[in-house]
Amino acid sequence: MEQRRGGRGLQGSHFGSACRLLAILAALAVTASAGLAQQLRILTSMPPSLTDPFIAAFRQEFPQADLLVLNKNTNSGIDEITRGNARGFDIFWASSPEAFAVIGEHQGFDASACPVLDASGHASFALSSIGWARRAHAGITMPGDWDDLLLPAYRGHIGMALPSHSGTTHMMIERFLQVRGWEAGWDYFLRLSENLSTLTARSFGVIDGVRSGRFDIGLTIDFLAEVEPDLDFRYGKPVMIFPAQIGRLAHGLEPGLACDFIGFVLSDAGQRLLLEPGVGRIPVAASLRDGADAAIPEPMRDAIRHQWQVYDAGLAERRYWAVNALFDIFISDLLPRRRELWERFR
Repeated sequence: MEQRRGGRGLQGSHFGSACRLLAILAALAVTASAGLAQQLRILTSMPPSLTDPFIAAFRQEFPQADLLVLNKNTNSGIDEITRGNARGFDIFWASSPEAFAVIGEHQGFDASACPVLDASGHASFALSSIGWARRAHAGITMPGDWDDLLLPAYRGHIGMALPSHSGTTHMMIERFLQVRGWEAGWDYFLRLSENLSTLTARSFGVIDGVRSGRFDIGLTIDFLAEVEPDLDFRYGKPVMIFPAQIGRLAHGLEPGLACDFIGFVLSDAGQRLLLEPGVGRIPVAASLRDGADAAIPEPMRDAIRHQWQVYDAGLAERRYWAVNALFDIFISDLLPRRRELWERFR
């Protein structure tokens, strides 16, 4: 009897322990789900030199927020979002304005109940433009303008990224198609292929290639080059302004926190972060640009004051995939052969 009573007492003790354990696990589950509920998911092609300062500053204001950043090239990001945003990203953050036009055509943005956004669901936060970079003490002459890049002196010395992998390079192609026209724009890049050393898989690869000496001149966007102390950068003229943007995605898991983050990026505190030497971006806030002095290069100041031609992101969106495919078919896939044909022609 005593053994049975003892047995029943032991079983009761096990049952009580099990209940306490289940209660602890349930509390942990609630805590974990609450933590997950505050996880902001950001899909971006921006370099860590830009995203890290913003994330660190945002965490100071919103310590409960857990930020997850996935860096993908712009085209891969577009593909993920236009397929339905299955992983529930809250924010898309990139330099290519046509990327936002493409996602917008697929109803990929959410503009509901967010005072810092208009009906498009995204907003410009920084201004950029394109040109070329060279190592500061390289033995090769710095090109003076876009047409100089076609000269025989640069044969085999130029690198650029694939437009089908890089949103900034796609902007570069579109810039020529819009400024020079469809025929003359493609003529330029077919002629440029004679002088190309390689086509990199990412925009970052162009900077790495110039820095390491794989090639001497890299076609790139300003902010990637100007934060590198050993590189010189020159804007291609006429300077065309490209508005980098940030948007709140449809089907995101944390729309309220996404609105808070975008609001921070567009606030005076966020815009000042762009002017930090390690970030090297130009804010959209005119009041901050006016007091930035040397932080904004003079060619960009002139272009902002006198925009002679505005970049048409809608036009770029309508032919986005066609431009990428044409570049691959006529240049990327045939680059060694095309260089050989140019050599025979010369």
